[in-house]
Amino acid sequence: MVDDNARLSKKYRECIEEYQSQGLGVSIVSCWEVAKLLEKNRLVFSCSIHEWLEQALAYPGVQLLNLTLPIVVDSTQLNGFHKDPFDQIIVATARFYECPLLTMDEKI
Repeated sequence: MVDDNARLSKKYRECIEEYQSQGLGVSIVSCWEVAKLLEKNRLVFSCSIHEWLEQALAYPGVQLLNLTLPIVVDSTQLNGFHKDPFDQIIVATARFYECPLLTMDEKI
């Protein structure tokens, strides 16, 4: 949404707009993942990662969801979930904050 990326489908865009008034959470781990994708040249921005994340987190209705001890523990207890620890933390974060999870990651 921040940079009007064409990869964001109409369905996801509508979902974000629907929940925006209730608040949109962004996991701190997702911020790290975006920074890593940029580092590996799998994402390209017209500004620095600092500026992009600042814009993303300033988007109306967005709040940063920090990592907590209960999230860390819950992430290790997701039965039958694949082994990516960062995906586990993202799922546990959504569970902890009791919010729907929107992702393009098919494994999640």
